[in-house]
Amino acid sequence: MKWPACMEAPTRTTELSTRYAPAEFEHEVYERWLASGGFTPARDAALRKPFVIMIPPPNVTGVLHMGHALNGTIQDVIVRYRRMQGFDALWLPGTDHAGIATQAVVERKLYEEEKLTRNDLGRDAFLARVWAWKEEHGSYILQQYRRLGASCDWSRTRFTMEPHMSRAVRESFVRLFEKGLVYRGARLVNWDCVLQTAVSDDEIEYVPKKDKLYPLRYPVKGRAGEFVTVATTRPETMLGDTGVAVNPADARYAHLHGATLVLPLVGREIPIVLDEGVEMDFGTGAVKVTPGHDPADYERGTRFRLPIVNLYEKDGRLNDNGGPFAGLPREKARDAVVKALDELGLLGKVEDYQHNVAVSDRSKSIIEPLVSEQWFVRMKPLAEPAIRAARSGRLQFRPERWQKVYLDWLENVHDWCISRQLWWGHQIPVWYDEDGVPVASRTDLAIGSRHPRTGKSIVRQDEDVLDTWASSWLWPFATLGWPDQTPDLARFYPTQFLSTAREIIYLWVARMVMAGYEFLDHLPEEQRCPFDVVNVHATVLDAKGRRMSKSAGNGIDPIELIDKYGADATRYSLILLTKEGQDVKLAPDRIEQGFRFTNKLWNAARFALMNVAGKPAADPTAPDADLRVEDRWILSRLERARRETTAALEEYRLNDAATLLYKFVWNDLCDWYLELVKPRLSSAEDPSGAVARGTLVRVLADTLGLLHPFTPYVTEVLWRSLHETIGREAGLLMNATWPDGRGLTLDPEAEAEMQVLQDLVGAVRQVRNLTTLGDRQPLEARIAAPRDFERGVLERHADTIRALAHLSSCAVAAKVERPRASAVAVVGGIEAVVLLGEGVDLGKLHDVLKRRLEKVRSGIAGVDAKLANAAFIERADPEVVAEERTRRLELALEATLLERNLAGF
Repeated sequence: MKWPACMEAPTRTTELSTRYAPAEFEHEVYERWLASGGFTPARDAALRKPFVIMIPPPNVTGVLHMGHALNGTIQDVIVRYRRMQGFDALWLPGTDHAGIATQAVVERKLYEEEKLTRNDLGRDAFLARVWAWKEEHGSYILQQYRRLGASCDWSRTRFTMEPHMSRAVRESFVRLFEKGLVYRGARLVNWDCVLQTAVSDDEIEYVPKKDKLYPLRYPVKGRAGEFVTVATTRPETMLGDTGVAVNPADARYAHLHGATLVLPLVGREIPIVLDEGVEMDFGTGAVKVTPGHDPADYERGTRFRLPIVNLYEKDGRLNDNGGPFAGLPREKARDAVVKALDELGLLGKVEDYQHNVAVSDRSKSIIEPLVSEQWFVRMKPLAEPAIRAARSGRLQFRPERWQKVYLDWLENVHDWCISRQLWWGHQIPVWYDEDGVPVASRTDLAIGSRHPRTGKSIVRQDEDVLDTWASSWLWPFATLGWPDQTPDLARFYPTQFLSTAREIIYLWVARMVMAGYEFLDHLPEEQRCPFDVVNVHATVLDAKGRRMSKSAGNGIDPIELIDKYGADATRYSLILLTKEGQDVKLAPDRIEQGFRFTNKLWNAARFALMNVAGKPAADPTAPDADLRVEDRWILSRLERARRETTAALEEYRLNDAATLLYKFVWNDLCDWYLELVKPRLSSAEDPSGAVARGTLVRVLADTLGLLHPFTPYVTEVLWRSLHETIGREAGLLMNATWPDGRGLTLDPEAEAEMQVLQDLVGAVRQVRNLTTLGDRQPLEARIAAPRDFERGVLERHADTIRALAHLSSCAVAAKVERPRASAVAVVGGIEAVVLLGEGVDLGKLHDVLKRRLEKVRSGIAGVDAKLANAAFIERADPEVVAEERTRRLELALEATLLERNLAGF
């Protein structure tokens, strides 16, 4: 950021209001950003290196929630930072068609308003309704991102079902089909009986459920009065049993090896099979085998070649295999089966049972495992390069521990069920001839045309659609034009940074990596990985540490926060509250931290500009600049903040960067420098005032630049005001260059000298806090500074110390005696003895400090107990453990201070 060497008294002034009112500026500023074209990369490959972020496409059904707000802020901070660094920065936005979710929304609306189902309309008419709904509501969440300040290239907005994306999806499917990596087969799948579609393992969740455990007695064939007892929470599934398994080493069943049981109610004979995997000490040691409706039983049935009996229709009602219970819903069938078994004397004592059940993450209905014809992708060949990418360091995770989640899933990956029994989505590009022979095609095959392989007539297209993730996994390159070799694809792939939630590391991240290696085969292998860094952001919880959800009624609307506090306050608070690797407990009032900060910055700028306007200012970096120690110090602190902020952002440590900038603005600039230079700013004739004003301009300009990625609106407004005040044309801060520290250096001597002043003033403030004396009550202090350097600094700046610490007198010596009616604080090698005066009740003060010491010691004991707990050290995040250790040190220092003062009374 370049500034003129000398600034004469400007002729223009800008008066800022006393408080920052975000609503007055945000819309106007965002429109200026859009009009500038700055969100769109220049495509100048010769001069600017690209930096690309792909937004995790939100569902078209979605509205902005706190997770979006946090992740959107993270992405915007990084892309604005890279843009200011000179990169050709692209943040590509878009939305996902969200097959199940969107179809459910439109079906519900259709029924509520017209009492119609999708089947009443037919496929084409229903899809027309979905498209109409998407056109009306689908861009709402992206409009909300704009309120947040997102600097996406909106001209490149993509949708996973737009024509080009659909062509990319079809191309990827056909390629997999031609390589034998996609196949159709009858397999046990997770079935959602409400939505009537298969869902993948990654689309179910497990919830606790209070249930009943039912012991069922199966008669042994040919042995009157002998039974084998099995237990289940789903007694209706016994109608689909095709075997009972026992451990061959279980002596209780040794005499039944090779025996046959008679399945009650249906009379089917089923074998006893010998399986070493059966746990002898669990229950009766005998387990029912229902291959058609349980994953473990499906595997066991396959090994023992047991037949599969499918009990259910698509809606969860029992089919004809249910015998007399056919047509009953699952729950009613359960009651009827239990009653029938009880009447036959084949039901044991029913007990309460707590366990986890699988539910669909969309409909929340209990998943029914059943065997169904579906399309699958063979995953193991695709997983191998994705595993190599992480193990070689080509793909990095932040925090690093999330790499394990990624690798664990890939190394144990199962084939992916990609077909869904829906209408909204990418219809599977497979056609069948009259014999049912499938063929995948890049173009539609007309009904009645010839099958490319068999030559027979094409009779139908597969009615199912692809899993939503079968389009989302192409997002990093299909959005850039693939399968065509477009300039955008050549310029912007691979991308550099992805920020996402932990829940979709395997749902989305791992699949995108697999897709990159599989489909970008025109690139060398090291260039196929879709991104360099995956940032797994924190989860935003409510104030009690619970996940936010509509059903729990504990969600916080980010737009309401923006309306109340402003986008900058919302953004900055989220980053400040979210340390790397730690989830954040959020209550609306915690956004006030960012709100207070933006107003602090606003008022500091307002004060600076009021004192710069109409007065000369000197360049503080000029060789002949006559800088005072406070000027040298703030410029050194500015340079240190610039270097540390840059380093933190390079490593994507956003919380560290935001925290140190917060401390620089609040502590260094506002609490110290502005207070120190106030007397110098009032006079237009004082040469030191010109230097102070020039220093303020440089510090303010660079600070606005450093803060811009975090708080873009307020910094943009202040940037323009600063330029108007100094009489310069103001380009957009968004398009300015990142502060480069030109003319600045670290000044250890100035920082050391200022540290002495800060330590002493801090020590006096400690005493005021300790003794509950007023902040501005004049006090007499005696300072012991044994070292010559510190004593010299204190003597040179005695007037400053008296003003900042509100002291009536301040005597400095190598050693001082402590009077009885005094309090003491020690910082470094300096001891501050503050006389309390005759009005202080020493006895009462002694009691207050004693009680406070007891409380501090109790706090130390609590922390020590935590740190001595091996389980806490092992399970807690390292950052949490570090915070506890820091708190232990702070409490120990406070205890030492209290003990020293109590000993002196």
